Amino acid sequence: MALVKEPPPEGTFECELCGLSAPYSYYGREPANVYSVSLLEDCYVMKDPFTSDKGKFLILGSKCSMCCKPVCVGTDCSLFYDKRFCLPCVNANLKEFPLELRQDLEKKGHSKSQLPKYGDSKDSKKN
Repeated sequence: MALVKEPPPEGTFECELCGLSAPYSYYGREPANVYSVSLLEDCYVMKDPFTSDKGKFLILGSKCSMCCKPVCVGTDCSLFYDKRFCLPCVNANLKEFPLELRQDLEKKGHSKSQLPKYGDSKDSKKN
């Protein structure tokens, strides 16, 4: 009985924010051996090391759609809202995101700066 060899990793994914590092075997939207899945973004993917099922995989991360830095899918590093965004880009462009998303980020404490409340303007706050 011949052993089936896994393809060698394509490279090593490393999150620019948290430093998560792992070998990836595929980058794109349609991972190998998975015929019914098409991802919404180009992702760094690795075979699931916890199963022998060839069709199982883990998504490690993707590139931020604004700054193009590789970031993991962890909620402390990025979010997916139609596209992948790293949290520094989200914070820098917060006013471009819907109010509900801004409020959710504020509740979770992901905003590095104090977010203006709905209806407040930066000019109305004086130091």
